[in-house]
Amino acid sequence: MLENFFQLYKIGKELGLSKKEINRVFLFDDSRYPLFFKILMIIVFIFFGIMIIILGIEASRHIYPAGTLYSTVKIKDFKGKK
Repeated sequence: MLENFFQLYKIGKELGLSKKEINRVFLFDDSRYPLFFKILMIIVFIFFGIMIIILGIEASRHIYPAGTLYSTVKIKDFKGKK
């Protein structure tokens, strides 16, 4: 998606549009409710940021459920004993 954004930006530059005109298209300035869309876009970015943080915290938690014992047996423990 980010690649598409840069391609559209490049096409706008090739068409001779100014940076302000290109940003106006991406930031919904030509729509009926530009402020609403900007606020909505900020809320969506914040929501996705919080979701990424939450998923990162959940992924870093312990693998074993509460109350279980951790296994300390390793393969190298069996090599030396016969």
